[in-house]
Amino acid sequence: MSSPAPQDTGHQRLWSVDEHLADILATVRPLEPIELQLLDAQGCVLVEDVTVPVALPPFDNSSMDGYAVRTADVQGASEEFPAVLTVIGDVAAGSGELPTVGPGQAARIMTGAPLPPGAEAVVPVEWTDGGTGGGAASGMTPAATAPEGAGGEVRVHRAAEARAHVRARGSDVQAGDLALAAGTVLGPPQIALLAAIGRGTVRVRPRPRVVVMSTGSELVQPGEALAAGTIYDSNSFALAAAARDAGAIAYRVGAVADDADTLRSTIEDQLIRADLLVTTGGVSVGAYDVVKEALTSVSAGDDAAEAGNVDFRKLAMQPGKPQGFGTIGPDHTPLLALPGNPVSSYVSFELFVRPAIRALMGLPASVVGRPSVQAVLTCDKPLGSPAGRRQYLRGKYDAEAGTVSPVGGSGSHLIAALAHADSLMVVPEDVTSVESGTELEVILLG
Repeated sequence: MSSPAPQDTGHQRLWSVDEHLADILATVRPLEPIELQLLDAQGCVLVEDVTVPVALPPFDNSSMDGYAVRTADVQGASEEFPAVLTVIGDVAAGSGELPTVGPGQAARIMTGAPLPPGAEAVVPVEWTDGGTGGGAASGMTPAATAPEGAGGEVRVHRAAEARAHVRARGSDVQAGDLALAAGTVLGPPQIALLAAIGRGTVRVRPRPRVVVMSTGSELVQPGEALAAGTIYDSNSFALAAAARDAGAIAYRVGAVADDADTLRSTIEDQLIRADLLVTTGGVSVGAYDVVKEALTSVSAGDDAAEAGNVDFRKLAMQPGKPQGFGTIGPDHTPLLALPGNPVSSYVSFELFVRPAIRALMGLPASVVGRPSVQAVLTCDKPLGSPAGRRQYLRGKYDAEAGTVSPVGGSGSHLIAALAHADSLMVVPEDVTSVESGTELEVILLG
């Protein structure tokens, strides 16, 4: 979908959603790589190709608990005529010196243990009497009572082909193979692979540190009593959780009162631990919109290069028309100022802050945002949308049916509806009414 040309509303330009996002991504730079221990690197983006130093597994090993045997010794074995073999010892996982399996012999072997010399296959314990002299076994005799307690021999009731139940050396990866490519996000399976090939540390871009703060003298922390005219601060909790979900380390700052000096001081205090600052509230045109007041005065300070610059804009979108973006402080830390209405704040996060976090992590622009799909709208009555605004409506997406239905109304204060939505339905700027059966772009939130 192509974005419309910027509009002019009086003296202030009206930015498109795509322009604003492009401006953010052009400013945000990936964090510098560092070397981290494996668990500390979880969620980070790899900055170098990792090759396999040794084959995995590094030796032939058993995939079952059972007996290592020579195939000729169990050829033709059956329930009626079992092959009777002498048990020469145990081979446990981690065993160093291994017994050699000769004709008529077997070695008890555990899952993951190296295949001993002379052995060609492994017969599972369930194919044997477990060395008890009875019928088919369901498990191994404990090591503390074997092989003496097992009588020193085992009856095998089924034949085995060569290499049966043997995991070959290098069957997972070979030495020199590419284990993980640069750009990979390290989740639990990737951490497991790195550990399995012997890597104790890895070079990555660290998870961004995101400081979230909400503004408003009416805000009270959850758990405290509400006084007349006050509400609970939900935005800072929602945005801190969303930042974590995006891959960041999030720091939530308690709500700041409507005082520009206090806000400015709080922001300056937080710069030391922030790769990205996010504020919510105070960006419109009211008399108490302190974020705009505080950051505009910072941007216009005597030392502009030291202070940075924050631009406050109106976007052709609903919800989330008022937005602020720029850099602040000596290190020019990126700052995104979001509107204060809960839905406006959350939608703005998904469209602008999440991509900024992912860009800081080092992910390419093509994958920093949420995935989107096309879905057919199902609704009882047409949905209205303001002319010239790209509208984002909360929706419930049915992947199997390929449909999406609205959740709640379009009000930017409706938190309950947001909690039950799993997607955002996108209504283009040039569309003012959408009827059931219309195909829409749907941004998936989960």
